[in-house]
Amino acid sequence: MKKALLYFALGAILSFLINYFFYSSENIGLDIYYAIAFGFAWGIAYYLDTPNFTLPQKLGLSFVAMAILVLIGTLIFNIQLAIPSILKFSTVFVAYYLIASFRANKTLRD
Repeated sequence: MKKALLYFALGAILSFLINYFFYSSENIGLDIYYAIAFGFAWGIAYYLDTPNFTLPQKLGLSFVAMAILVLIGTLIFNIQLAIPSILKFSTVFVAYYLIASFRANKTLRD
């Protein structure tokens, strides 16, 4: 769990710095929200990267996480601004497991 939180923090910080310095959005709150979505995806992907979770459980939990992101984004901003958080989340989630698929043991944890 500690490493999953570390992945979350590093992903969120890195994403925020890239968005802030290279894209310079006018809405700092939106940049923070997208950075949290990015970090949340890395943290959840790492946390679920274990044989203890079946594939349906991994998919179900990732969909629940995306629903939470949309709900929070809709409450804070609006649905149009919340949808890109799903795209960031799903892209990172798929990238994590794509990278893991190249390893012999199919996990990045080891």
